Amino acid sequence: MSASTLTPACLPVLGREVRAPLVTGGDVEYAALDYAASAPALQRVWDDVAAYAPYYGSVHRGAGYLSQLSTELFESSRATVADFLGCRPDDQVVFTRSTTDSLNLLASALPPGTEVYVFETEHHAALLPWQHDGSAAGRVTVLAAPAGPGQAVAALDSALAARVGDGPALVCVTGASNVTGELWPVRELTAAAHRHGARLVLDAAQLAPHHPVDVADLDVDWVAFSGHKLYAPFGAGVLAGRADWLRAAPPYLAGGGASRRVLRAEGGGVDVEWQTTAARHEAGSPNVIGAYAIASACKALTEAGFDALVARERALVARVLAGLAELPGVRVLSLFGADAARVGVISFVVDGWSSSHLAAALSAEHGIGVRDGLFCAHPLLRALLGETGGSAEYAECGGGAGDGERPLNAVRVSFGAGTPDEHVDRFLAALGSLVRDGARWSYRTVDGRCVPASGVAPAAA
Repeated sequence: MSASTLTPACLPVLGREVRAPLVTGGDVEYAALDYAASAPALQRVWDDVAAYAPYYGSVHRGAGYLSQLSTELFESSRATVADFLGCRPDDQVVFTRSTTDSLNLLASALPPGTEVYVFETEHHAALLPWQHDGSAAGRVTVLAAPAGPGQAVAALDSALAARVGDGPALVCVTGASNVTGELWPVRELTAAAHRHGARLVLDAAQLAPHHPVDVADLDVDWVAFSGHKLYAPFGAGVLAGRADWLRAAPPYLAGGGASRRVLRAEGGGVDVEWQTTAARHEAGSPNVIGAYAIASACKALTEAGFDALVARERALVARVLAGLAELPGVRVLSLFGADAARVGVISFVVDGWSSSHLAAALSAEHGIGVRDGLFCAHPLLRALLGETGGSAEYAECGGGAGDGERPLNAVRVSFGAGTPDEHVDRFLAALGSLVRDGARWSYRTVDGRCVPASGVAPAAA
């Protein structure tokens, strides 16, 4: 199949032909339903990267043909990403390692005394950078988990209205929760921030792979996302948005590429003139392949048409939610209620089951990969599960949670443009079998993880 062909069911991705061995015997086509952690690379992206590989060369300042070609590819990738995000003419697109790296970069660039506002519902990548020792932020205000989009806007508006002084302020908010998949009111939150003189950075790690993100239309000041969630290989991310704070801050890393001129200083040391473009925060040899892979994914999603992708995903979400509703003892986690719009990310708990045990059985007995745990969003999971403290250790395999007890972990199923319909149907059938009839294999706890008591080795590649 051509890498550019859109099948009636889904976009072609790597890994569709992988067979997973089962502890009960035989093997089955692996169903990857952990897109929220890392989506499989699009075949189109992999083909584009492979086509470029023979032309690999150093970037910037090289006179040779391959260097010139790689430099052009790197900078055109920056333009492609800017177009994909609907950036404003003066915005900068900085290539980073990931969403986490992007938000830490922005944290390092905050003007002294900046007040930061963030909801406790954020992924740790968006919750923690602002209070890191290297952050220039003056104070971090953590807002409680809201019960709905309107309450989120009201809580932020109230917190910002109570600010003393008119110093710099930043709001960090997700576009779609990595736990519940629920869409947040980004445009309204941005309006509230700007009304009180604050700026807003959008964590689009879970939004960009599922919905169009338009920086100018949403009026956000920055957006951050990761390539490995956008159907590109690991190792690259993006921070895009307003240039002034980035230009005024010291380089994120000091080194070649970030500097324009370095001179010996009188009395020892060196004087440095730093770049004012995105290169200021891209010291060292850049990840050209990573940047190109992100640009390729941006093109592929744009060409496929987000309207069609969103419509198909909504149908898959509805199918999963309807299937879960039919199973006894299953509780879907939600902040905003059952009718809230969400991307293909759904977390749930099952009465009498340790989530680690359930995820292990889905994998070992059915060849289905999901995620279990707290999803790097510990405060949010505690709010959703009604827990305010205590241990986050997994329950022993098979022990599950006692009657009336709520486990401090959950199962997350996530999917997207590369998910075949049959993988969703297999998941619902397998989960139904486990919930109604129990596991067919014995499991034990090893280093906090649930594993089959005895199993089979992966098939040789």
